[in-house]
Amino acid sequence: MANRISEDAPEGARPDIVRIEGVSKRFRVRKDNNLKDRIVHLGKLGKAHRQDFYAVDDVSFTIAAGTTVGLMGANGSGKSTLLKLIGGIVTPSAGTIERRGRMAALLELGAGFHPDLSGRENVYLNASILGLSRAEVDERFDDIVEFSGIGEFINTAVKFYSSGMYVRLAFAVAVHTDPDILLVDEVLAVGDEAFQRKCMDRITQFRKEGRTIVLVSHSAQQVAELCDRGVVLKDGAVVFDGPTNAAIGALRDVLDGRRVGEAPPEQTIHSIQVKGVELLDAGGAPTASIATGDAVTIRVRVDALHPIERWEIGFSIDTPLGQMVLASNTEVLGVHLDPISGPVDVDVTIDSVHLGPGQYYINANAAGVSEPSSHGIMQAVLLTVTGQSTTFGAVSAQISVSESASD
Repeated sequence: MANRISEDAPEGARPDIVRIEGVSKRFRVRKDNNLKDRIVHLGKLGKAHRQDFYAVDDVSFTIAAGTTVGLMGANGSGKSTLLKLIGGIVTPSAGTIERRGRMAALLELGAGFHPDLSGRENVYLNASILGLSRAEVDERFDDIVEFSGIGEFINTAVKFYSSGMYVRLAFAVAVHTDPDILLVDEVLAVGDEAFQRKCMDRITQFRKEGRTIVLVSHSAQQVAELCDRGVVLKDGAVVFDGPTNAAIGALRDVLDGRRVGEAPPEQTIHSIQVKGVELLDAGGAPTASIATGDAVTIRVRVDALHPIERWEIGFSIDTPLGQMVLASNTEVLGVHLDPISGPVDVDVTIDSVHLGPGQYYINANAAGVSEPSSHGIMQAVLLTVTGQSTTFGAVSAQISVSESASD
């Protein structure tokens, strides 16, 4: 329990539970991949037919006890390899990794399971690998089976399990080993929605208990919901390490092919330009945060280099990874704007914002109709939506439930 810290503890009061110093992992990739090529090249300039590939390249950071860290990046960026290095599954080619406390790793589908053994036998086998005694497994066995939902299939050989059953049983074992550090790879994406929610709830419980979690996920929603911090990898190197929402924005930069923090390219600029975007609360005061269900006004500042008779504006609200959740424009709304010949502010008011708690980017654009021209600003402002929601996802709703006797 010494390695578990209250989630309310300040950052400086949390000791390091994992230290990574100058870690690299090199793999040697052969260009002569078949037996014939290897025989032909035998004894000849072997190095010409081998190439070193760095899956993790000179990575250094620490993880404080009781924090949840999300490892993010595009496919092939080194996330899973780094997680295996932290878990001691593979050894680094250079650098050092220090860790303390009991560690449970859920890194690959059914890792640690023997296909010819039953689910029951694999529970005991896998739990013993993770450090539990037989008596401890006996005590927790029923809870493991109940959590997994395997039911009567617990006595069936796991080679007959579906991928979802593998994941459910493997995760159930991992979370019942009382770990100080839990490593979770993308395997949660295999389970059904109900089981994913059960896993998310258990990870949330672990956070409250002060356990340390390192999570690899392609889901920005999972990372935003669970993690205190995000580490973004590109080509095996860390390109961002910081608060979760900023890390999700950095990941979007990487996925869009930009350097982290680099402004996205502007749309084509003609004779009409969006000069800025501002958010106002219900009282008309500038704001960057509203509660779910509140009103918000998007003020778009537009300018024209010369008079334009007919023009329109539009806006969209995106998640940090660029998924649109709401959009409209003056044409769809049936609003005709007065001719523009200079700076103009256009206010678009959303009477009630039904977005789930989280952060969203506001994009805005203006376009000439009588004279083809357009300009927009992506990620012009960041809106934070606060509040308690009884629903999940980017959309919030008030839901009521009634019950009546059926005929």
